Amino acid sequence: MIIITGGTGRLGSQIVDRLLDQVAADRIGVSVRDTDRAGQLAARGVRVRRGDFTEPESLADAFEGATQVLIVSTDQTGEAAVARHIAAIDAAHKAGAKRILYTSHQGATEDSLFAPMPDHAATERYLSKTGTPFTALRNGFYTSTVRHLLGRALETGELIAPADGPVSWTTHADLAEAAAIILAHEGRFDGPTPPLTARDALDLAAIAGILTELTGRTIRRVVADDDEWTATMIGHGVPADQTNMLLGMFQAARRGEFATTGPELENLLQRTPTPVRSMLEGLNTQP
Repeated sequence: MIIITGGTGRLGSQIVDRLLDQVAADRIGVSVRDTDRAGQLAARGVRVRRGDFTEPESLADAFEGATQVLIVSTDQTGEAAVARHIAAIDAAHKAGAKRILYTSHQGATEDSLFAPMPDHAATERYLSKTGTPFTALRNGFYTSTVRHLLGRALETGELIAPADGPVSWTTHADLAEAAAIILAHEGRFDGPTPPLTARDALDLAAIAGILTELTGRTIRRVVADDDEWTATMIGHGVPADQTNMLLGMFQAARRGEFATTGPELENLLQRTPTPVRSMLEGLNTQP
């Protein structure tokens, strides 16, 4: 049985949906914190069991009978995140899974300036020591993040943010489809995958250029000083820890940490991955 954690989350739910196109429902199980939210999956024949990374004993039942377990990374950061990943890895190993898969990141490195990246690297290191074959999905940066970085650019004509760099923006939907393909064809990748990214890495200046084309109005990229931007964000009520983590993303991007792209996602999908422009076209770009 293929077990997917976070089966009702944004990525996990799409992975399950695409996997149902490729394998029988009775071969799929989900581990979720709230089983009430998984009623539609249960109705489709998917096994639904409660599993919580913070309650390792619950994972034994959730992972029972697993041949593969896909661990969707938590949205926490730091030691708490790694501890939760380790709990899930240990449970998958004890359940006898023949392969453990983990949603890592294209930019996973120990010395990254963006807080989640060292967590991914630490999780991959732990996976490599379990003795169970594993696959780390080196996913590109989620395209949905761009929406949050735009701020009020469509209203003001200025995309204001700290200095950045090219980022391998890649959609949840494309990454979910790729994960389903990899699960359905067990053993296709051993260890970290090549970068699973869209074709291009774009910085915010390029994003502003696309918005200018789409709106017919000039959207200007304005580079803000790190300290001034941080103070402004906190002044607008954004928590300091969240602001500092986001600043780390910009700092990592301008160091080139997210610029790597590759053809592997396109090879898996057998089509061109969805470009950022498609997401931007879906925004309300009318004045």
